[in-house]
This record gives sequence, structure tokens and C-alpha cells, in this order.
Amino acid sequence: MIVKELRFENYRNLTNNQIQPSADVNVIYGENAQGKTNLLEAIWLFCGGHSFRGSKENEMIAFDKKFFRLGMNFDSCQREQSAEIAFGQNRKQIWLNGVERSSSSYLTEVFSAVVFSPEHLNLIKRGPNIRRRFIDAAICQHRVRYATLLSKYQQIINQRNALLKDIKKHSELMDTLAIWDDSLTAVGAQIMKERYDYLKKLREPALQYHRGISSEKEELDIIYLSTSGTGENDDIDTLREKLTKAYRASQNEDFYNGYTSVGPHRDDLDFKINGISVRRYGSQGQQRSAVLSLKLSEAELLYEKNDERPVILLDDVLSELDNSRQDFLLNKVEDYQVFVTCCEKSNKEQLKNGKVFYIENGVVN
Repeated sequence: MIVKELRFENYRNLTNNQIQPSADVNVIYGENAQGKTNLLEAIWLFCGGHSFRGSKENEMIAFDKKFFRLGMNFDSCQREQSAEIAFGQNRKQIWLNGVERSSSSYLTEVFSAVVFSPEHLNLIKRGPNIRRRFIDAAICQHRVRYATLLSKYQQIINQRNALLKDIKKHSELMDTLAIWDDSLTAVGAQIMKERYDYLKKLREPALQYHRGISSEKEELDIIYLSTSGTGENDDIDTLREKLTKAYRASQNEDFYNGYTSVGPHRDDLDFKINGISVRRYGSQGQQRSAVLSLKLSEAELLYEKNDERPVILLDDVLSELDNSRQDFLLNKVEDYQVFVTCCEKSNKEQLKNGKVFYIENGVVN
């Protein structure tokens, strides 16, 4: 998958223009707040989703303008394709190969990308809910039905939590708890099986990428921290059995707290470098390298699934990385089209193959 041309009109602070990227690595450099991230965001929108910065579409329209329009020519599915996105007057329009489409979902079938932004460092630094969202979102790209499982599980958790509070006042409701537990273990076991299976696939390419980034000095591992005593080699029946025991064992605590304290909704991931927790003891560079390895591994799994390499978007990735780690990202991520933003002019000088774009006040050269 290769972006051959990107066009932008009235998009954020970018001056109306078009660029023809390299099929290899593209470095976009300039001072802060000049529009570097806006370029990456424009490409990301063609994945069919929303801004990776959480922005609404009306916030992407340039000041004093009434609409924005993006266009892209790209190689995908063994042919050149084109797509356009326009937004104005609270209406979004999508065209694919000249045909207007009713939904952005059509874009997901022909274009994909993996993005790293500084916010992704929260995978290491913040609480477990961020890490659960990461793995759940990644699995959803591979299995559409997984989103349905998550929704169903959350509904059951909400019902069980409400029941736990009601039982304090109405003890006769105690007998109904087993019914909710039975439903919860059935769906919860499926969620955990999907997570364990995905982690098994993610772990090896993440290990290999991190070895490359660290010049073979560091080994990255990803550990699933289960609150219910399950393990990654458990089959679905064993997972369900262990979940049942965990819900029973935590019942008194759950009554006291008024919520369900164990299960997939409370589980976590731990990232370790050379056996040591990155979140607790890793340097800024190690934390950034670990997340980068995860993102590159995510790209590998998408390639295995779709037989098409996604575009890799790396926003402000080079800061806090030493020269050898920068060199790996700029020159040794093979067979992918990569877009990298940075502030330092010296970063672009490390690039051996590819293109360099300078951006100032929204003007791209």
C-alpha cells in the first residue's frame, strides 16, 4: 500500500497544495505548530476512522472557510486507486474511484495505516484501561464480531453491578446472581481467548522490532496480567471454569464495593525489557521504543491478515531516541511506506533513501 499523491484544500492550517511522497521513508520537518501532524492526520482519515487526535471534523476546517477537501491517489489491491473526503455544513462526503459512497467504511476495505503519536506513550504511562483499549481496538481490526462481544460483556457487567447494589436492600435477589455470572463467564472467556491469541501473534514481531531498535541490546516481552488466575494456554472451557471460580471467590468483596472486581474488564498488560517493567523502571527512550515496537508489530499483523502492507505514520517519534534508534526507524523499517515528523534538521540528514518535506506556516516544500 503506497500513497502516491496527497491533496489538501482548506484543511487546518495547511496551504492548499499537493505532495507526491516517496514509496520509502518521508521525513516531514519544521518547527512546532507548523502543520506537520496535520499532514499525518490527513492520511489517517483515509483509513475510514476519526482523527487520531480526537478532533471533530468541523475543527479541521481552515479558519474563515466553510469546508475542507482531501484527495489521495494510492496503490492498493494491485492497482492505483483514488479517494476523496469532503466536509462542510455538517455533512461528510466520501468518493472512492470517482463513485460517491454512503459511508467511510468503504475506505477501510482498500486503505489502512498504523499511527504512532505522543499520546500513545500513555500505553506505558497511564492506567490499565488504556492498555485494554489498545488490545481490544487491535483485535477489532481482525475480528468484526469481537466488538459485539465487548458490548455484550459490558452490558452484563452493568447489570451485575446494579444487582450487587440492589442485593444489599433486597436479599431475595441473591439467587439471580448466578444467572448473570453464568452469562458473564461465557462471554468473558471468549474475550480472554481472543486477547491471549492476539498477544501470542503480537509478541514475536514486537520482540524482533525491539531488538532492531535497540541494536540487539534489549528484549521486549508482553505479559497479560489476569485478575482471575487464567493463563494464555488455557482453552475456552478452562478459561470459563477459572472465571467462575474467581467470581465466586470475590463475591463478598463485590457485595461490599458494589461492583465486579475481577474479569477481563479489570485485566492489564505489562511490558518488560530484559525482564524489568518498562512502566516502572524504563527510561523515556525505552518507553518510546517499546510502544514503537508494538505499533510496528501491529502493522505486521495487519499485513498477514490483508496481504497488504499498511502505511506507517510516526508523529514526533525521534525525540528522546539516541542516534542508533533513530537510524533504525529512518533506514531499516523495510518494505513499508513511512511518514515521520520531526523538529530537528539533523534528523533528516540521517535519511539514506526517501524524501524530505519542510513545512513552515502550513506551506509544504
